[in-house]
Amino acid sequence: MTAEDPPPPEEPDPKRQVFGPSPPAGERLGRGENFEASALTPLSPSPSPARGEGSQARAPRTRVPGLQSVAPTALSESLPTPPAITGLVLAGGRGTRMGGVDKGLQPHHGLPLARHALERLRPQVGALLVNANRHLDTYRAWGVGVVTDAQADFAGPLAGMLAGLEAAQTPWLVTVPCDTPGFPADLVARLAAAAQAEDADVALAATREADGSLQPQPVFCLLRTALAPSLRAFLDAGQRKIDRWTAQHRGATVVFDDAGAFFNANTLDELAALQREG
Repeated sequence: MTAEDPPPPEEPDPKRQVFGPSPPAGERLGRGENFEASALTPLSPSPSPARGEGSQARAPRTRVPGLQSVAPTALSESLPTPPAITGLVLAGGRGTRMGGVDKGLQPHHGLPLARHALERLRPQVGALLVNANRHLDTYRAWGVGVVTDAQADFAGPLAGMLAGLEAAQTPWLVTVPCDTPGFPADLVARLAAAAQAEDADVALAATREADGSLQPQPVFCLLRTALAPSLRAFLDAGQRKIDRWTAQHRGATVVFDDAGAFFNANTLDELAALQREG
């Protein structure tokens, strides 16, 4: 969890389906530009399916200059396959516990932290975005769309998520923080499987700690982009906590046993530790 994220939420709602570990295996500008989709074959578009109570009508998409759309079919609208998912790296925070630096641009093994996250996410999704609020030209130089917070004054991860939801051209969005470069290579696949199995609007990650307890990891989140109006209303009401918003929607939680894969560098000392561990 990033330094800007609110205090850890309570234990997952017992009504929320929890999925266990997978089997072992090997400057501010509109809503962004220079979007680059992966080399997946685009699919034909279709309208959103009707959802149950608590769901929102699809919000009009923010037009992003240079945006390349990866449009889903009716099947992929309900099944969150990679072409139907946009990946968003959250790098829009203040970096308070790092002395106010832009955390996403801090070097880690020869590349900025956010670049590590971006490249790890790339094979798992059909399109990519970065949420940033500073040094926008640097992020754009990576060849992906850059979206700034939908709310002013560094309003937290939810503001970045909203920017992504309103810019994405796919029915699903998955978010990861910029300071966790080693998140699982099957993160999106497992979140998507849970969302499909439970017909969920939101799928969240959690880790099993050494004492057996579950630690929610809410910034690792797969959600339907049709939820954008709901999130905008939540933020406009002054709310900021991720778990309070996600609890309003049908969700699933996926448990990952490798808690170390979710180690995040909130401070410079933690970044140094991360580099020592490889």
